[in-house]
Amino acid sequence: MRVAILAGGLGTRLSEETGIRPKPMVDIGGRPILWHIMKGYSTFGLREFVVALGYKGDQIKDFFMSYSHTAARSLHIETRTGTIRDESGDQDDWDVHLVETGVTTNTGGRVLRLRDWLTDDQFCLSYGDGVADVDFKRLLEYHHSHGKMATITAVRPPSRFGGLVLDDGLVTEFVEKPQIGEGWINGGFMVLNRKVLEQIAGDETSFESDVLEELAKNGQLMAYQHEGFWQCMDTLRDTQLLRSLWETGDAPWQTWT
Repeated sequence: MRVAILAGGLGTRLSEETGIRPKPMVDIGGRPILWHIMKGYSTFGLREFVVALGYKGDQIKDFFMSYSHTAARSLHIETRTGTIRDESGDQDDWDVHLVETGVTTNTGGRVLRLRDWLTDDQFCLSYGDGVADVDFKRLLEYHHSHGKMATITAVRPPSRFGGLVLDDGLVTEFVEKPQIGEGWINGGFMVLNRKVLEQIAGDETSFESDVLEELAKNGQLMAYQHEGFWQCMDTLRDTQLLRSLWETGDAPWQTWT
């Protein structure tokens, strides 16, 4: 099963970083968040990716074109012939398709432009700016169990403020940045039947408000409820949080060793 990743948006809410790079290339611990997302999938054997490029897509191309060399811990270089060989033997075994989908194309249009690469009956779809400790094996099993056209991963968004535990007005405990107890949102990490592509009219189509809402109206959208870690990277504050978690060795989305 192939994994499609939307990596072409402008990322205007993170202009401090995206003025010089696409949002999926903003680094967490020295590697772009796109790499972190792909590592999460490949941990569960999903290793073929179709990346929808747009804004500053050349930087994503450059990253993967040099990845086999820059990611290697040990290289053997023959200066006479220009031969370069990875001697560490621990490279990621990925197939990556990088597809230009336009700078101004909407999310649904980007998915539609990937149709020639999404030839199986089902595929995964992810945004290129969020990480989670989703168990993709269970997510796929859930999707196969209900027989509907689409499954989204529903998450409880993390609060930006600390919480209070109260007992009849008495503060008994401070809770730092808890998951919001009520309400679920679409956290991405979707599994879709290929027939969903037929619901996309063209470049102007929003995958969220046009496609997903229509699927919900028709009773074809299910939610896999993920109670674990999830964090998007919409703002500089989000970015700093993810970097801090990685640097302190407390990155819940790191499901790989």
